[in-house]
Amino acid sequence: MEVFGVPPAAGGDGDGGGRQRPGDRRALASVAVQFFVNGAAFASFVPRLPEIRDRVGISDGTVGLFLTIAGACGLLSSASVSTLIDRFGTRRIMIIGSVALLVVLPTVGFVRAPVGLLAALIALSMLDVVIDVAMNLQGSWLSARRRAPVMNRLHGLWSLGTVAGGIAAAQLATADVSMEVHLVGVSVVLLGAVAFVSRGLLRVDEPHAAPEGFDVSTIPSGRWRPLVPLALGGAFAVAVEITSSDWAAFRFTDDFGTTAAFATFGYVAFTTGMTVGRFAGDSVALRLGSDGLLRVACSLAFVGLLGATLLPFRYVALLSFALAGLGTATFFPKLYDDAARLPARGGAGLGALTAGSRAATLVAPVLIGTLVGSRLSVGAAIAIVAIPCTVGLYLVEGRPWSRRPSPRTGVSA
Repeated sequence: MEVFGVPPAAGGDGDGGGRQRPGDRRALASVAVQFFVNGAAFASFVPRLPEIRDRVGISDGTVGLFLTIAGACGLLSSASVSTLIDRFGTRRIMIIGSVALLVVLPTVGFVRAPVGLLAALIALSMLDVVIDVAMNLQGSWLSARRRAPVMNRLHGLWSLGTVAGGIAAAQLATADVSMEVHLVGVSVVLLGAVAFVSRGLLRVDEPHAAPEGFDVSTIPSGRWRPLVPLALGGAFAVAVEITSSDWAAFRFTDDFGTTAAFATFGYVAFTTGMTVGRFAGDSVALRLGSDGLLRVACSLAFVGLLGATLLPFRYVALLSFALAGLGTATFFPKLYDDAARLPARGGAGLGALTAGSRAATLVAPVLIGTLVGSRLSVGAAIAIVAIPCTVGLYLVEGRPWSRRPSPRTGVSA
């Protein structure tokens, strides 16, 4: 797939010691489109959350509570994802889950009661978990067969989907297009993309073995211990990402008094930064190494969050959200690839990572809502949650067992 820069090895060994197989290029194209679809689906309604809040008649605290409940249900879903993948396979999980998610998506635009909004958010969260694990497993397997990694760029396509969905949401909100029409249209278009995805995905899942060059002896004893850094890393990373993206629009409407249409560009700025960072991430990792990339990423996220949340200028905040997105970009691709390559029962590493990230969704949204309800500004609330988590992620990823050198590159997988 040429969009990923380095062509696949023609019959040769890939990064993980694997071999390029017939159909891999088509499979990579399908997985790439799946990443884009997931990003676009959620970006279609997240920037309009302030509008949804006002229509349903709830407070910021209740928005945070609803997101927390949805995250809790996603956490329950993550507990079964390994079993589901072992039984049905990643391809079937991706196809059925994506169709169901896109059928549920328009309901967010039609709800008028709090209970309807909560039900829709729960369904979307639970479906997203299983799709997320399945597409990352296929992406990691395909990445390991190539001359250069592609996980950052796959996540870049997810971010590109969020930018496309966010810009569309902003433009349609400005044009006073109803959410009902908006979200039905998004679902129809994305269902067409899923039809393309279904034809090219890997039909047989990879065995769950350690990649070449992985030294199991470097992991502390005990089956559960290798999963702890993944769970903690996922918790810190998701706290930074969701507090910055989900609450960016509220920062502008509530702190700066902007229109809902202008506020959507806060979300777009953050996700645009993430998109740029993810498409550049693989190349930077090859040059700086995993530790160097992590230091740069955490520094950019830290500085960007300071400007986005604490400086009292709306356009500076927009630029700072973009910088924070640039830094946050490579957090999850690294964690997902580490988890996918962990030698364990199918999906166990990704299940731990997902469980950690979903657990954080139980805390972060309601904490933000509570802080805002206590008369703190939205910016201050985001800063209190996201900035310490950026530091925490750096500390967790710096632990010895989080470093798994990939063959050929010496870069953490």
